[in-house]
Amino acid sequence: MNRRIEHWHNPHAPAPNSLVPASNLLVVNDSSEILMQRRRDTGQWALPGGKQELGETPSECAVRECEEETGIRARVTGILGVYSDPAHLVEYTSNGEVRQEFEITLIGEPVGGTPSANDEASEVRWISPKELDNFDIHVTMRRQLDDYLNKRYPIVD
Repeated sequence: MNRRIEHWHNPHAPAPNSLVPASNLLVVNDSSEILMQRRRDTGQWALPGGKQELGETPSECAVRECEEETGIRARVTGILGVYSDPAHLVEYTSNGEVRQEFEITLIGEPVGGTPSANDEASEVRWISPKELDNFDIHVTMRRQLDDYLNKRYPIVD
């Protein structure tokens, strides 16, 4: 089984061999709930997002990834921050790639669609900020959520 292993400040983590720009989209609905997906590769809950493709902007990437991973069409309304911690590495067991984190996290609002599971997400749902502690969320993703909820907008972190 192909796995994604997140290392954060782990002295035993493999050395990075890749740096790939990625974009996340933190989508908030009219009830102030946050769109989250349960990743099939880790089982943890996360914001929709992924690798930026050649020829697209970070905003286009975030909107595309959001719809692909959650079924929700959204539009970008702002930027939360740039997250690029050299101590956060993502290891892919399928090909030996070890990426150093580089994520632009944008803020958005839904414009259509219905939350739906797919090849990348086993569950998709709107989560109230009060409920976030009930979900398994990686510490680096939780940091982004907490930055949003506490109105901290780091440009570079």
